[in-house]
Order: sequence, then structure tokens, then C-alpha cells
Amino acid sequence: MRSRKPNRLSTYNYAQPGAYFITTVVNRRQSTFGEIKDGTIQLTPYGEIVVKQWHWLHKRYLQIILDEFVAMPNHFHGIINIRVGTGRDLSLQSATTDRPKVKTLSELIGAFKTTTSKLIHQAGMTSFQWQRSFYERIVRNEDELFRIREYIQTNPLRWDSDVENVKRTGSRNGLPGDNVQHYYDKIINS
Repeated sequence: MRSRKPNRLSTYNYAQPGAYFITTVVNRRQSTFGEIKDGTIQLTPYGEIVVKQWHWLHKRYLQIILDEFVAMPNHFHGIINIRVGTGRDLSLQSATTDRPKVKTLSELIGAFKTTTSKLIHQAGMTSFQWQRSFYERIVRNEDELFRIREYIQTNPLRWDSDVENVKRTGSRNGLPGDNVQHYYDKIINS
């Protein structure tokens, strides 16, 4: 069996304050969340579930602030700002403190993906699945944050040339992990 390459930086604490750009993709790149018409996403009820659960994340985990996001036909982009905590040392809430439980980025996205999957299944699409894992990028500065926000806002306008668009690529497999990283890094750094 082929071993998977780790997606995260092994020495980085993904529960520490900061902004993170994430992308998560529907398994086999099925267009589940809507379709692009005139540069705008027209959400299906499943896409509306995804947006609702993105907002739920902030209500459930007060340590985060949600920034720009977009549900695309077969993937989701968003920026999460983790604003409190110093890491896993705060993750176990004691009976003597009312400090919130701090989640890592992977735990937050795991909660998002799990709850969206459950609700989409309940809504009738029992075959729905996310791809394993997700793409993330630690936002390094304000210029990068600006470029990522702009990319997210304009993503529906560029759907015809989007790397996740099966009609463009002809493949439901998408780019291999290293190429996805390179694709987003190129967009963000340009």
C-alpha cells in the first residue's frame, strides 16, 4: 500500500493564533454544491448546507473568526482565523477554569466536513463524500491575506479555467498533492 505524504508542517502548531486558507474538495470532484451561472455560484440545497455549517463552525468554536469563503460546484475555499489559545496545552478544559477548548485546524475542518456530510446524507444524498484531507496554507502577512481574499471572491468568475473543474481538466482525480500546493502557491504569490 502506498504511504501518504503528510500535508501539514510537522513542527507547526496548528492551534496557534493566525489565519489559514483552506480548500476541501468533494470526492471524485462531483458537482454537488451548485453551478456557476454568469460568474456566480447558484447553490443547491447541499451547497446551502455547506455554507450553513461553515457559519456553524464559528458558533460552535468561539476561538475562530471566519473570513472570506466560497462554495464552488465541487469544492470549498475559506479563511479561518484562530484568535485565542497557545496550542494543545489548552485543549483539555479543567473543572476549575472556563477556558474554551482549543481545536487544531485539522480538528476544525474535520468537524466541518463531518457535520456537512451528515446533513447532506440526511437531505438525501447518501453517497456524498469529501476527499480525504484538505489543502491548507498558513497566511503569512497582510498582502498574502489580501490576495487570498481576492482569489476566493473571484473564484466563480474563473470557473472555466479552475483546476478543480472536471469539464476543464477531463479528470475526476485532479492534480497530485504537490501540484495542488504549487497551483495555490503560484496564485497567492503572484
